[in-house]
Amino acid sequence: MSHKRVIVVGGGLAGLSTSMKLAEEGVAVDLFSLVPVKRSHSVCAQGGINACNDVARQQGYSEWEHFDETVFGGDFLANQPPVLEMARMAPSIIDMLDRMGVPFSRTPEGNRDLRLFGGSLYKRTFYAGATTGQQLLYALDEQVRHHEVQGHITKYEFWEFLAPVMDPEGRCVGIVAQDMRTMQIRSFRADAVVMATGGNGLLFGQSTMSIICTGSGTARCYQIGAKLGNPEFVQVHPTAIPGEDKCRLMSESARGEGGRLWVPKKRNDTRHPNDIPEAERDYFLERLYPKYKNIVPRDIATREIFYICEQGYGIGGGQMVYLDLTEKATGIPYETLKRKLGGILEIYKKFRGVDPLLEPMKIYPAVHYSMGGLWVDFARDDKTGGLKKADPRNQMTNITGLYAAGEADYQYHGANRLGANSLLSCIFTGLFMAPGIRKFIESRPPVADQSQQLYDTAVEKQKAAQTRLLNSKGSDNPYMLHRELGRAMSDNVTIIRCNSKLRQTLELIESLKDRFQNNLGLPDSGLWNNQSLAFARACWDMMLLSEAITMAALARDESRGSHFKIPDELMERHDLPLDQRSLPRDDEHWLKTTLVSYVDGKAVLSYEPVDVSLVAPRARNYGKVTAPAAPEGTKEPLAAAH
Repeated sequence: MSHKRVIVVGGGLAGLSTSMKLAEEGVAVDLFSLVPVKRSHSVCAQGGINACNDVARQQGYSEWEHFDETVFGGDFLANQPPVLEMARMAPSIIDMLDRMGVPFSRTPEGNRDLRLFGGSLYKRTFYAGATTGQQLLYALDEQVRHHEVQGHITKYEFWEFLAPVMDPEGRCVGIVAQDMRTMQIRSFRADAVVMATGGNGLLFGQSTMSIICTGSGTARCYQIGAKLGNPEFVQVHPTAIPGEDKCRLMSESARGEGGRLWVPKKRNDTRHPNDIPEAERDYFLERLYPKYKNIVPRDIATREIFYICEQGYGIGGGQMVYLDLTEKATGIPYETLKRKLGGILEIYKKFRGVDPLLEPMKIYPAVHYSMGGLWVDFARDDKTGGLKKADPRNQMTNITGLYAAGEADYQYHGANRLGANSLLSCIFTGLFMAPGIRKFIESRPPVADQSQQLYDTAVEKQKAAQTRLLNSKGSDNPYMLHRELGRAMSDNVTIIRCNSKLRQTLELIESLKDRFQNNLGLPDSGLWNNQSLAFARACWDMMLLSEAITMAALARDESRGSHFKIPDELMERHDLPLDQRSLPRDDEHWLKTTLVSYVDGKAVLSYEPVDVSLVAPRARNYGKVTAPAAPEGTKEPLAAAH
């Protein structure tokens, strides 16, 4: 093994794949995770992982088609060379996972099975029942454990990343972290650091994400100079179970396997869904998108659900619609769907007390994924159109020696992520960038040459910050500050956005920041397993990320992907379809990447061009019927097409 070391922060698929590949490259790895790596949030990615295989290729599919669907689904805001390289590498990633023992679902002939997923008319999504993320996570963890036994990887589970360590020239040379059991704070040297800390769904109060998904890893790099890319693009998943504590994802695989979204044709219909005949149901996605039907991309499905509920057609006039997997609606036998979707069916039955194969699910959109994240570089290969292999620039942030991978970076999904591309992008980034990291650390002086004083100073800074928090005696509880922040972000910065609400949100965030700094009070001042201390730190991080997201959304005066903006004067015009109220996509002014820097305690915006050299931007509507006839049997006006 090399005498050089790389620190990987985050134990999900991105962190595990990076660690595994670095170990294979002969690089020693320290792997840090706030939770046991097998409990990382990647375990919740249920539906599948995209790639072209021979079966799909026989249908006319190809790696190029996968690339095109991804940049088209992202509304052309993703740099195209990295996406092309990801699509090209996807089939070999599936083969690798298969060799590792991932129990992919099979056809009767023994081939790996495929299912439909949003944004494609081809079956190109590999899956392991409805627990794909869990199976992939366990397989990669097994590989990491092998390298751990060999002494190539050292795991630090239950350690929280606090900050990068920077040398006088502005290069990242390690991290400061805290053992969350003993509360010890110490530094760790590294020749390079990889951030694979996932998304930031918790800043919206409730989401489909775990409580650890605060975005703190990203925020702590942002505060020392790392730029954010496209933070305003936040995915709201169309199908989740609303809950008091969190929203539980009902995977897109439910629609990929034949599930259908519908509402009663009459407003305020309180009948049991099984008692509502077919003629009195509005399968609104099938009506509006006859080509893609229930597998339109997530941003589109989410807005259609929002709009039809806004028009009063939600279940009982409320904010929910039906996701129907019953044999009556799908024509698919009970046992078949139970075999294919068992994982999510068990979740629904547990939390709703209803068998979703006998009675339609009640669902509503929920915050799910951040397309934005730490800005990362790439090295284009002009010969292939993809990326240069083993180039140190791939996945490096604007800080030398600091890399990012998975949902923590912004690179692969543009303005909207297609379902089943997240597992792929997490694993791809880890595998592809590791050779470049090895090349980078071989070209730089050993980190052992750095003064110990540098690391001691970084530790003392974090200890001082901790002491200030523990000694705070104000009246503002961090959990209550987070509740106010989450409510405002969910109400104003998710499905539909307008400038007046965004300005109000920025004013609130500024007020919350002031209260945090001047009137915070922790409910626990101890130094043993203090959860409120960790949450208070994360609360500040979430405020800074919320500010960046909201400021970028306010500036971007267009609608693109998940960012859907309506002028203030049209927000209450419920008589108009959403498309007639919203700002159009504006390629002339807004076909560019948002960059956010943290300067003197404030978010500062700048922009850079998007590489669209491979596929020219085109209109994105997925064959929407703009003026469909009212379905037969309608006795009152339906929500208009929009």
